[in-house]
Amino acid sequence: MKIDVPTLGTFYEMAREGAGIAAGRLTKMTGVPTRVGVTRMNFMQLSELRAELDDGTSSIGTAIELSGGFEGDSLLVFDEDSARTIARELVADVPADGVDNIARSALLEVGQVTTSGFVDGWADILGTSIDASTPTYLAGTDPTPFIGALGAVDGDLALLFRSRIETVGADVDVDQYVVPTRETVEALLERSSEGGTGIEFDKLAGFNRMAERGSTEMANSLETMTGLSMDAEIRRINFLSLDTIADEIPNERLVSVAFRFRGTPSGYLLFVFDEPSARTLMEAALPGSTSEGRFGAMERDAISEFGNVMASGFLDGWANVLETTIEHTTPRYTHDLGASVVDPLIIGLSTDQEFAFVFDTLLSDAERRIDVSVFAIPDEDSLERALAELDVDRIDDAPVTATFDLARADADGEGPAELATPEEVTDR
Repeated sequence: MKIDVPTLGTFYEMAREGAGIAAGRLTKMTGVPTRVGVTRMNFMQLSELRAELDDGTSSIGTAIELSGGFEGDSLLVFDEDSARTIARELVADVPADGVDNIARSALLEVGQVTTSGFVDGWADILGTSIDASTPTYLAGTDPTPFIGALGAVDGDLALLFRSRIETVGADVDVDQYVVPTRETVEALLERSSEGGTGIEFDKLAGFNRMAERGSTEMANSLETMTGLSMDAEIRRINFLSLDTIADEIPNERLVSVAFRFRGTPSGYLLFVFDEPSARTLMEAALPGSTSEGRFGAMERDAISEFGNVMASGFLDGWANVLETTIEHTTPRYTHDLGASVVDPLIIGLSTDQEFAFVFDTLLSDAERRIDVSVFAIPDEDSLERALAELDVDRIDDAPVTATFDLARADADGEGPAELATPEEVTDR
């Protein structure tokens, strides 16, 4: 099975259309103004979805099986407070704690109406009919029944559509997960794709494993430099339109380091730190510093050097598996509010492509609350070429060794001599 970017773009737009219709029907049903917060198309392992749902909170959901022109499963998930808020708009005397049978029936109806809105959007575009089963009610803190409702998931990597519907002016969120069967994905691709080019689905799963190796080496490189032990985790491969990448960034003061990398594949790396994490890293690199948490030239150079180490580790993981060479530019450092830190990345990509694969990576140290989100975004064409050459059997055997010369960096003592300008980062 091969997938190509234009077809995935069509799927993504269909999902956004369906989510919009679903939000509109929820508004009409409850009288509560709603909007689509974000729509994502992910390639992810079931274990990662389980970890996402296993947040220790009590959740309520409805599961519906889809059939006809689109076979798969739909899962609607509320936190318990949001579920009760929605139920109160439909029925009276919803209990302050828990959900009684009347409220439960109301939530099942919400699940039916919202899911029908989503699939009707797909059905209109596909010119087919999609049938939905009677909804099943789910509740609890254990994610097992929610995951069990997604019987369509088959294999190491699943295609998953996720939409968040938010109410306007109230703290109510609902997440909708739609997972088509592999057979449905294949049928949609055969119907929509043009020619024989594209990315083999199994190769994309292999690239996910390759990214996991790169992120592990990145964490090891950072530990060598700072002594801080970090855990690396690839959570999912996101397929996003460029204009929604900013939605992934929290609206707070952030520090980022951006790189352009060239080779097979080419693309961008972006490391995003919150300010407390950036300060913790600076303290590890500059013990005894009197900067008192300020972000001056010395701190800027330290964070940029961290980026160099991490980029070398991550990209060497890819290059060794692909038996190729990948080089990266000097870092572009940004300290700004929210989405402003991704501007170099979006400017560089938007000249040639509308969508991007984002390897959503998290490095964390639970004890110190060090969090860094890593966006690894290959160019569409070069990713397709890289995966065509990928030998998935080499992934677990290939050596992964960072080439960054830490001794030389320590001897220099001043970090990178020159930071890249926006033009250097976006030079293609």
